[in-house]
Amino acid sequence: MTQIVLLAALAISTGVKAFVSSYTTFKIHKSFSTSASSSSSTSSLFNVASDLNIPCGEECALDQFPSMPPSIHPGVLSGDGLMDLMADAKARGYAIPAVNCISSSSINSCLESARLNGSPIIVQFSAGGAQFYAGKGLDNTDYTAAIAGAVSGAFHVRTLAEQYGVPVVLHTDHAGMKLLPWIDGLLEASERYFEQHGEPLFSSHMIDLSEEPIEENIEICKKYLARMSKMGMVLEMELGITGGEEDGVNNEDVAKEDLYSKPEEIYQVYEALSTVSDKFTVAAAFGNVHGVYSPGNVELEPDILNRAQAYVSEKLGDKAPADKKPVYFVFHGGSGSDVSDIQRAIEFGVIKMNIDTDTQWSYWSGMREFEKKYKPFLQTQIGNPDGPDKPNKKFYDPREILRAGETTTVARLEQCFIDLKSQNCLGLPREPPAPSPDYAYGKPRKGGLPV
Repeated sequence: MTQIVLLAALAISTGVKAFVSSYTTFKIHKSFSTSASSSSSTSSLFNVASDLNIPCGEECALDQFPSMPPSIHPGVLSGDGLMDLMADAKARGYAIPAVNCISSSSINSCLESARLNGSPIIVQFSAGGAQFYAGKGLDNTDYTAAIAGAVSGAFHVRTLAEQYGVPVVLHTDHAGMKLLPWIDGLLEASERYFEQHGEPLFSSHMIDLSEEPIEENIEICKKYLARMSKMGMVLEMELGITGGEEDGVNNEDVAKEDLYSKPEEIYQVYEALSTVSDKFTVAAAFGNVHGVYSPGNVELEPDILNRAQAYVSEKLGDKAPADKKPVYFVFHGGSGSDVSDIQRAIEFGVIKMNIDTDTQWSYWSGMREFEKKYKPFLQTQIGNPDGPDKPNKKFYDPREILRAGETTTVARLEQCFIDLKSQNCLGLPREPPAPSPDYAYGKPRKGGLPV
């Protein structure tokens, strides 16, 4: 298994390295000093744009953002930069949308919307989404296709994130016990990347052992946290069960009491993981459900998070932080939730919210509307309402319908940035949209490639 994983990920890594550079040693571009909220060590940034010889312009070339700590830069974050971003989100009261991506097109939609809204974003892959990214025609025995797909997506993000001029967190979604070999393969890829560049390929991973006994959940998470924190990676763990169905994981019939975490359990996790590292987040259950439901059908109880923060702070005593919010919480299954509940959860320490169902729909909606608008031009290669000899190539060109899906997704994510209160948190000047037939929402100002 390990040899197959190494070959799959190394093949992609080697191919990309051969493409981007003939150097045998990659140059470390900058070192950023840490902010007060980060650890005492400094983190190095490998600058992809410089190595590709596609220099960034304007804010893309900034060492830091006007409204952010100095460790937060354009491109993929890890280590001090990632921890400082999490601390900034909690201190200023916003959360970062984490969008499940399955293709380069969905990734680009995220980067584009993040730039237009002046916000960080989290690009994440599920195992199924990563397998799709690699191609459903590949053999996925031992999760080799899912490993290769996630690694390929990570390189795509790293190549373009700096061009869009936004901070990006590279993350993977739910990984239960049977998916731990997938995580192992991705960690091996990050360890090789770390040896060359001084930072991991991914920013963070989620280990979801919420269906296992809590003691086993904690012990396995501690082992992964020890391995990941050496590279400055963050572990997300799940406590309690998120209801509904997501990417083949079905919890639709779970007992209602299991949808709500207890403060004592959250402290048990916090105490145990803190002995290893502070680089972890907790996806606690407070009634959240995967999927989409009519308003009122999802019974969120954000006060569970507030009570947990108070309980953990009380246990910590004088060691509790001044804001009395020691836990970084993550929000899963928010579709159909009232915005007021979402923002109360942010008030109680949620710094990340997963977005999947709504962006799936927005992407499909754009494609559906495109097909509806141009249906007479999509039935044959030649012949349409403008004449029997008129060609239809410009309508059935796959780029047209994919762009329609991207455009509606960019717009839907804008609402996410607003709801999560992260819009314009980078402090960049925001240009008003400049609609055009080719680009509905105005071009991002970043990027060094000629067009």
